[in-house]
Amino acid sequence: MKATYQKYTLNFKQPSGTSRGILRTKETFFLFISDKNKQGVGECGLFRGLSIDDVPNYEEKLQWLCNNINQEKEKLLVELAQFPSIQFGLEQALLSLNSADKFELFPSEFTKGNVSIPINGLIWMGSEQFMHRQIKEKLKSGFTTIKMKIGAIDFNAELALLKFIRKEFTSKEIELRVDANGAFYHKEALEKLKRLSDFELHSIEQPIKQGQWQEMARLCEDTPLPIALDEELIGIFNVTKKEEMLQTIKPQYIILKPSLVGGFRGSNEWIQIAKKMNIDNWITSALESNVGLNAIAQYTFSLNVTMPQGLGTGSLFTNNFESPLEVKNGALYYHNNKQWNFNLK
Repeated sequence: MKATYQKYTLNFKQPSGTSRGILRTKETFFLFISDKNKQGVGECGLFRGLSIDDVPNYEEKLQWLCNNINQEKEKLLVELAQFPSIQFGLEQALLSLNSADKFELFPSEFTKGNVSIPINGLIWMGSEQFMHRQIKEKLKSGFTTIKMKIGAIDFNAELALLKFIRKEFTSKEIELRVDANGAFYHKEALEKLKRLSDFELHSIEQPIKQGQWQEMARLCEDTPLPIALDEELIGIFNVTKKEEMLQTIKPQYIILKPSLVGGFRGSNEWIQIAKKMNIDNWITSALESNVGLNAIAQYTFSLNVTMPQGLGTGSLFTNNFESPLEVKNGALYYHNNKQWNFNLK
């Protein structure tokens, strides 16, 4: 087998706001593995400023993988333990290489186009008017689960946006999730959670910054609404450490981004540990191109999920690749009669 990689920059259609700043571009890398007349492709979705593998020697590690591609898969994954996005790219590329259709990694009723995956509609941070407009668009598009990023504008203005939705729709009609991306100071977090709970939210993601296990544990114990850990999972690779973190914090949910937690293998490990503790989960993409999103979606469907997942980021970029994936009426579909146009030029 031979392997190469290529860097690619995704351009946002419009600047997208998070608590970490404004995103205009998203860097990603594609891993290609060839064996005789077959080729597989996987996306190494590095997320600058968030990924644990956002390090200066990232491309050196990618080149190391290309140079050592004929080693056993397990040995490679162990060697890449500190580079979860490269682990994920390798898993995708190997599955792609060995499939009849290199983009069909987990053949299912989803890839046949018979069943869709329910997803949440994502509301990006920005001005109150901008967020208000997004909410209207998502509701008009048929979403019944809305996820709103909070923590960037005035908290009262964010509450007003939630109030706007609840005036029109009950919690049975529209499910509301919020994602604080660690924006709350731990001493004020519980009071903010109480105010948010007035709007019958499904959950809040990462209310305080990761790494504050005892403070997060107290929040999860006293919270009036379910808490989902997201960034908290990043950078924890040891099984014992994963168990220790979940046993300490006891969250209501965990959220898995395969590019950030070590791909299919890392996600499966988290899911197995969490299930033992009756902690539920859902899967979210991390601004990958349609190549990575496709892999995550097919994997997600294989888990027999029922609650809405976070897989609606494919339409954010001007230079994404045409694919069979389509978001319609609050769900992700795979139209297998549509062709891929995967061209890096």
